[in-house]
Amino acid sequence: MPELHAALLMLGAPHEGLLFGRWRGRLLRTLPGAAEPLAELVPGGAAPHFLDVLGGTREEGFALIRSARPEFVRSELERVYAGQGPVPPWIRALHHGDAAAWGTLGRAQRAAYETVLAPVWPLVQDLHRAEFTRYALTAAEQGLAAALAAVAPGSRLREGVWEWPTAPTAREAEAREPAAREAEAREPAAREPAAREAEAREVRLDGRGLVLLPTFHWRGGPLVQDLPDRPVVLTYPAGGGIPPTPESRGPRADAGGLSAALGRTRSEVLRALTEPRTTTDLARHTGISNATASAHAAALRAAGLITTTRTGRSVHHEQTPLGTLVVGMPSAGAVGVPPDVVRGRVGTDP
Repeated sequence: MPELHAALLMLGAPHEGLLFGRWRGRLLRTLPGAAEPLAELVPGGAAPHFLDVLGGTREEGFALIRSARPEFVRSELERVYAGQGPVPPWIRALHHGDAAAWGTLGRAQRAAYETVLAPVWPLVQDLHRAEFTRYALTAAEQGLAAALAAVAPGSRLREGVWEWPTAPTAREAEAREPAAREAEAREPAAREPAAREAEAREVRLDGRGLVLLPTFHWRGGPLVQDLPDRPVVLTYPAGGGIPPTPESRGPRADAGGLSAALGRTRSEVLRALTEPRTTTDLARHTGISNATASAHAAALRAAGLITTTRTGRSVHHEQTPLGTLVVGMPSAGAVGVPPDVVRGRVGTDP
């Protein structure tokens, strides 16, 4: 669901025309009318938080949204419509818990998913798997601080505080008048001092935990969901900077995401270890030498993706639960990390 909402947010944003223009134009031409009610849920550019769920599958995500507490749904609809003018009748009905209004929302989300995400979902899964693997490898080989810095270049972990660079968010950039942006391009010194200095925001976790969620459809700054009694969810832009398209998925793309993260041979070694294998058996199965198989196994073991046990004179390698998740993750994954505070220039998850 977060990937869908990020894609819809990007669909309605005017920025990144060079990279997202053709993608945006194609989807706007093909998005069915049944999806139109979703636009009425974001009258001021921010969506109600009851849409922010982390279901493992599409249907699970829809079910979690539908199970939101009625008082939470009402308060969020009131928040996003405060000062926004007339409220559409179906939104009023949703505010009252009307079953038909929930049906309208469900049909809109399914229609949007089928048009925006379904054609590229296998590729998005590969991309999530690769991002998850990169994080796990970096954390295992270089430590948590390096892994977090890789997620957000310019950030740093210091004394339990994850500090982000104070760059303006994409939402702020798109909200500025076009004329003002043109004036800044001609004369950067003409900017107001307040516009140069981003205000820092601090999010205290207080033991709730932090979930890192990459998205491949959002190119703005990090989006933070900070709700009481829930883990803080930080959605950050990942990938190569262009939206996934069906054409991006080649004949060998099933392994593409993992191979991009680990390298082709190492990913084949990991995939071969769905059952215990000795080093000799692993080398024979993947067509490499014993020494090369041993070296790859050592790297995968250091990353926590396999275990190695010795029985007599033989050693057996096998995937860990994390390794199994990375190889065969059925849906986009999230990564938990344990700093105490996130501090920096962040947006609010729409």
